[in-house]
Amino acid sequence: MDLESLVTLMILCTIPIFVTAYILYFIRILKGPTIPDRVLAVDALAFDLVVFLIVLGIYFKSPILPATAVVLALWTYAFDIFIAKYLERREMGE
Repeated sequence: MDLESLVTLMILCTIPIFVTAYILYFIRILKGPTIPDRVLAVDALAFDLVVFLIVLGIYFKSPILPATAVVLALWTYAFDIFIAKYLERREMGE
């Protein structure tokens, strides 16, 4: 078994793990008892999606998917900062 087929096999084995994680994150988003729990679930979902896009970029040998993942990671980080600022002061602002 060569290295490329081994990497392909490992990537295909991780897809069900990602799907299971996404389902659990969506359940936490819908049923989260508090707002911080929901924000944390959205954050984890977004960062897992970043990793999944990078894995798909490796699988499809596409250079655009990891670049898209970086942009998504930056937006998620900005979202975290904005929500933390809102939860701290309870006001929407700059």
